[in-house]
Amino acid sequence: MVNTRSSDANGIDSSMPRAHRPPQQAQGQRTRAVRSLERHRTRMGLLDAVDEDRRDAEVLLTALQQAVAEVHGLGGMVHLPGGGMSGILYLVADSGLPESMTRPWLIIPARGAAPPSRAARENTTIRQADLAPPDPVPGRDPAALWPSRVPAGIAHLAVPIPGGNRRRGALSVLFAVGDEPGAAECAFLDEVAAWMSARLRASGILNPSPGLLRALEDGPVSAEQSPWDAEGAPCVTYTWDLRTGGLASDRPIEEVLPGIDPEVAVGGIEAWAALIHPDDLPGAVTGFDMGIQLRGGFQDEYRIRRQDGTYLWIEARARTVTDEAGTPVKVIGTLRDSSETHTAAASVGRALRHMRDGFVSLDTDWRVGFLNQAAERLFGAAGEVAGALLWDIPALHAVPGLEERCRATVAEGEPTGFDVPGPDGTSWYHLRLVPVPEGVTLYITDTTERHQRDVERADAERAAAERAALVQRVTRELAEAATAQDVMAAVAEGVMTPLGASGLIMLGVVGDRLTVVGSRGYSERFTRLLDGRWTAGDTTNPVGYALHTRAPLCISSAEEMLKDYPATRKLVREGGKETWAFLPLAVSGRDIGAAVISFGRPRALDDDEKTLLTALSGLVAQALERAGLYDEATTRARTLQRSLLPQALPELPEVTTAARYQPAKQGADVGGDWYDVIPLSAARVALVIGDVMGHGMAEAATMGGLRTAVRTLSELELPPDEILGHLNDIVGDLGTDAFATCLYGIYDPVTRRLSYASAGHPPPAVAHPDGTVTFLPVAPDPPLGVAAPPFEALETLLPADSLLALYSDGLVESKERDVVFGMRHLAELLSQSMHTRSVSLADAPDLDALCATLTSALLPAQSALCDDAALLLARTHPLTPENVSEWPLPEDPMAAGQARELVRAQLTDWGLADEDLVMTTELLVSELVGNVVRHACGPIRLRMLRSRTLTCEVSDASPTTPHIRHASATDEGGRGLQLISALCQRWGTRHTRTGKSIWTEQPLPTGSG
Repeated sequence: MVNTRSSDANGIDSSMPRAHRPPQQAQGQRTRAVRSLERHRTRMGLLDAVDEDRRDAEVLLTALQQAVAEVHGLGGMVHLPGGGMSGILYLVADSGLPESMTRPWLIIPARGAAPPSRAARENTTIRQADLAPPDPVPGRDPAALWPSRVPAGIAHLAVPIPGGNRRRGALSVLFAVGDEPGAAECAFLDEVAAWMSARLRASGILNPSPGLLRALEDGPVSAEQSPWDAEGAPCVTYTWDLRTGGLASDRPIEEVLPGIDPEVAVGGIEAWAALIHPDDLPGAVTGFDMGIQLRGGFQDEYRIRRQDGTYLWIEARARTVTDEAGTPVKVIGTLRDSSETHTAAASVGRALRHMRDGFVSLDTDWRVGFLNQAAERLFGAAGEVAGALLWDIPALHAVPGLEERCRATVAEGEPTGFDVPGPDGTSWYHLRLVPVPEGVTLYITDTTERHQRDVERADAERAAAERAALVQRVTRELAEAATAQDVMAAVAEGVMTPLGASGLIMLGVVGDRLTVVGSRGYSERFTRLLDGRWTAGDTTNPVGYALHTRAPLCISSAEEMLKDYPATRKLVREGGKETWAFLPLAVSGRDIGAAVISFGRPRALDDDEKTLLTALSGLVAQALERAGLYDEATTRARTLQRSLLPQALPELPEVTTAARYQPAKQGADVGGDWYDVIPLSAARVALVIGDVMGHGMAEAATMGGLRTAVRTLSELELPPDEILGHLNDIVGDLGTDAFATCLYGIYDPVTRRLSYASAGHPPPAVAHPDGTVTFLPVAPDPPLGVAAPPFEALETLLPADSLLALYSDGLVESKERDVVFGMRHLAELLSQSMHTRSVSLADAPDLDALCATLTSALLPAQSALCDDAALLLARTHPLTPENVSEWPLPEDPMAAGQARELVRAQLTDWGLADEDLVMTTELLVSELVGNVVRHACGPIRLRMLRSRTLTCEVSDASPTTPHIRHASATDEGGRGLQLISALCQRWGTRHTRTGKSIWTEQPLPTGSG
């Protein structure tokens, strides 16, 4: 037998389980399959190159090593059948397994339940999910040889090794559970087994003698066939002529059976029968008669008398020979001396009598026939229990279900075993029942020590599993930790409680000082005292020493701490702890800090706890470094995000606004929620809110770009639906992964109308002065980036002093609350605010307080907020009729003069009779009206608005937009718009349903109403 630990061609120990690889895409799977096939071909090529003159053992070992390496097994074995009819499989080669593991497998029964036995017998691949000892063979119990410590989670796979005439061996591989070979690898094992068979068939290992195989076949043999040999043992072949009764032999009988009368063959079959022991004669005659009648083979063992009167045990084997008509004519057989076998049987009986394990022979009625001394010590003296039913023995009364198990064993016809407690309540025994033709054989093995080891091993495995689960849980939580406080929480919850610790301090290296990142179980006074007190490179403090040695430092008492580090006396007194574990935190050779776990009472950490802390220190270090990088990146990202949002909302007389933006919890990327308030011409105001889907720097940048685009488009005086159309083009150009929702509305204080359009955004809420709250209808347009313009523009009339609420979905929707419930809650809060307000919400501080109230009520704590939330509140103030004046003008050159008169009179009525303002306004209006008369078509209207500025509008029916240009010295015109641009604060053109309006804005004099 060969016992060698193998390695594959790359030097990798095949006994180690392969690493679990993450799932790949389909292309990667096909690539691995091709590589696996190429590797299989390479290994088979190596086997084909094995020299023909190599010994069988070397051939088997070479093939086994290739098989184990290819399927990434822990080790492997090869079993081959023994000669003759022994029914035994022998271990002829093994690889990668220690001797303690292979010892039980040296000899196993061919008809056993172990995977190698079943694979050879059933000619199929056998898988077994756990590793168990094989069935016993006479004189050998593999369970007694089974190692006391066998690693858990080992599976067994066996494939048959083909052999001639239905005799097969088996190639088996051990592997870790969950790492089972796939179909391609099993096919490779079959190919290796076939290769083994082809190389070994010529040596005869898999091929018994043809004579033996013919003797095993059913049915008669012809006269010309050779007799059945006796497996190479010394024997004499005889022929018994059934017609004459004569006997003939191929050699003198006395050469094989010493002491037998050499003339016995002369007397024929009758003389031979006279020599058979009287007690054995009936059985021998019956055996011969049945063999002849059935025209097949028969075998018997009986005693025959020597010339000196003593008896000799012989084994007789024979087969019937028939003529062409099928009539028995001869018996051809062999005789051999089997006295040694009976002597050995007597020795076995004596061995059974004195063997350490209990042995009981039961008849078919379950009555005790024989029991050895070990069984007598358990059941009672042989004279007391002989002939008793097994389950009636007092010592077995406490065994639960013994009778049912025994009878089930006989019914199934297969050996079985089970453990039972001893009568004293402390011992354990293993009962193994083996059915035999005469009844049942019972083996009793004292397994108290093994059971105790199993209990201890189970306790150790349970403790190891708990530690592994703890490490796995802490590892998962540390992997998800985004900030230093998340790391603190993961260590506090995952380590402090299981260890019974009462304090935790996380220190970070800043320069050469150790600063407190966070603490649990300590007072604020203590953390201030410790912060920055120690340096990382100073080994006179425990943290510095741990960082220097890169190993955990455990101090089990305050006395030990003060003895080794006297300078810590004040810290020990203030901290109130008695035991400490200082864990150095280092990544890639760089010190980043330390974790200090402390206990309120003196205690010594055991080796398992120290190993656990050592393993966790590396995980904590990596998590703390990631947290520092994340905090830095998040700070930059949030700074960028907030810089893209409005720094302050404009103060406008038409609307009072307030807004609130709430970012998601620490650990989430920055989002893309945004809002804006944009002053427009004619005292109108644009209210905007949007949400770029997703989180990250790219989304924040997209949000900034959209906000800039909205402001630019608003300057063009476009209606809401057209603005959304342009934004949709912008988002669409960003790629297929960019989406954003947006709601854009324009409030006109003159008409009190809100015109708006939505692209997949939640509808705005309107709180009326009487406390009722409604949600404005929105068109079901999809988000920007996937919409198909045109968008639908809607319009609504807002009561004076109403409150408009624009919001993103993060305000009203969460994992615990759907959007409908969130909107209903928002409406309730707005209604309450309208009923309970004691002062006008037109004041900005009051409206800002309402923003805080709404977000506080609708949003969870920031640590649980998973999405950004934005809220924009706007209280509307209509422009009163006394601040609006409008007149029609004739379509002739006289219109300019009439417009100047109207302007002067209106400014006087408003108390704005400042001569500079009047003259400038007259000039602007005169130029606007003159351009309409000269270049456009009527009807012409003039409107003046007094709001945050003085607005003058001249409207006509022409859609043509005037453009300012540079006039040359010889041009007679083209300087009107240059003059308007120079005289007013700003001007522009706004298209209307009937044409256009050209407007100008002028600042009101200081102190005017």
